[in-house]
Amino acid sequence: MSNKVVIIGGGAAGPKTAAKLRRENPNIKIEMYTQDDIISYSACGLPYYIGNVIKEVNTLILRSPDDFRKQNIEVYTKSRCLKVNPEKQTVLIEDLLSGNKYEVGYNILVLATGAIPIIPDIENIELKNIFKLRTIHDGINIKKRIKESKKAVLVGGGYISIELLEAFVSNNLTVTLIEKNSQVLKMFDEDFSQMIAEYILNKFPNQIKILTNENIVSFEGNEKGEVKKVITASGKEIETDIVILGTGIRPNTDFLVGSGIELGINNSIHVGETMQTSINNIYAVGDCTDNFNLVTNRRFWAPMGSTANKEGRCAAINIAGRHCYFDGVMNSTTTKFFNYTISMIGISYKDAIKYGFQPESATVTKRDKSGYMPNSGIITLKLIADKNTHLLLGIQGVGEGNVNQRINAVIPAMIGKTKLETFMNLDLPYSPEHSPAIDPVLNAAQIICSKLKN
Repeated sequence: MSNKVVIIGGGAAGPKTAAKLRRENPNIKIEMYTQDDIISYSACGLPYYIGNVIKEVNTLILRSPDDFRKQNIEVYTKSRCLKVNPEKQTVLIEDLLSGNKYEVGYNILVLATGAIPIIPDIENIELKNIFKLRTIHDGINIKKRIKESKKAVLVGGGYISIELLEAFVSNNLTVTLIEKNSQVLKMFDEDFSQMIAEYILNKFPNQIKILTNENIVSFEGNEKGEVKKVITASGKEIETDIVILGTGIRPNTDFLVGSGIELGINNSIHVGETMQTSINNIYAVGDCTDNFNLVTNRRFWAPMGSTANKEGRCAAINIAGRHCYFDGVMNSTTTKFFNYTISMIGISYKDAIKYGFQPESATVTKRDKSGYMPNSGIITLKLIADKNTHLLLGIQGVGEGNVNQRINAVIPAMIGKTKLETFMNLDLPYSPEHSPAIDPVLNAAQIICSKLKN
């Protein structure tokens, strides 16, 4: 095994790789370089810090640089990687405090540079109080600003925007969400996206507006250079005190141009199942890498904190000389809006058609527990299967009851290529406190089976 491992990136995947590698080998030299000053934190928890569910931002920080140094892992913060030279086995690092540039040699290199926000080309986007949410500092600045705000605009209708809707209305702001596509949460089928939007609007009819098929053309500010108005392509003028750009992210791989490292979907780093790149002694993990979709059997890009941690662990085991294979993901996602859960795995009905399947689906609305239980909640599930193979392709779920219990039941069935006829008779645990006698997800499978027979 090589004696020096250099890790570029300090978000989730990089620190996970370093920590696991140290446990695997107490003697190997490990150095980690990150352009941030805070490492190993949960960016996924930032909306809940902004919404006061989490009181102290330090709760989101898992380990400090000093924690790693105590494990004999050297951490260099405010240090950005400018270039990778595989032939020389060096990386060019810039000290962001001094501006000095220097080369660092490696035997094994791990790229864990994550993703960066996509900043749209909108007039006056440089005005004050227009934020993105990616780092701890972003979260701190947003939380400070909303204490002085009454109106907010969220640009983009993805998961982060849904979570920030909750955070902002919890802070008594009125919020307008602007989405350029025809629906929020475009990874869902349109019927489920519509259900989600209707629930949000019905819960806060006087505090939340959702505008779809709408583009922002400019921002207007006051004499202090602070954003005060959003102008849309249709001519709407929306007053605001704060704007959050949730317009998507992209892999942070610009510095790899000319390195010879193969890039994949969206310029993510192409990796194999051992997390190796196209160059043997260079690994890549986390949001900067592409993924293998276990449903479509194609490469795609699915940045998730949970995936980043698994990939970091896998890379560390392989670097240490043992064997680990990361087969892929099924794009499992979940979030909530107050007590309304929003989840899915696999692919939607519309994407199933796009990828060449012949999908059949069933939508079931039912209580998550026996109906006579006073704490039962209504959930809606949409199960999707392929007509030819009878294999499950995905499931979407929403509701105030236990949605994730049903989503989780489908995951092993999809991994194990379980057919509908077997799945609908699964012996899922039953008690009135946990489910109806026939679980809603099994009801959905039964309906699809009936459709296929007919």
